[in-house]
Amino acid sequence: MTLVIEQDELDRLPVDVDPEILGGQPVFRGTRVPVDALLENLEAGLSLEEFLENFPTVTRAQAVSLLEFSRTTLRRLGGKH
Repeated sequence: MTLVIEQDELDRLPVDVDPEILGGQPVFRGTRVPVDALLENLEAGLSLEEFLENFPTVTRAQAVSLLEFSRTTLRRLGGKH
C-alpha cells in the first residue's frame, strides 16, 4: 500500500524541519520543542494539558493540529477517508 501525503497537507502542519534547529528534527513551528516530545509525553501517560504546561511555547492549536493529522493519516492507512 502506498500512502501519498500532499505537500499542502504538510505545509499546513505547525512543524518546522531545519538542519540548524536540533539537527533537523521536526519541531513545533517557532519553538525548539521536538514534535516527538508530544507523542512521548502522551505515551508516558501525561495529559495534553500537562504537556502544554511543560512546554509553554507550544500552543494547544499546534498540538491538536498534529494529533488530528496523525489520526487522519492513520485512518487513511486503514482505508477510511
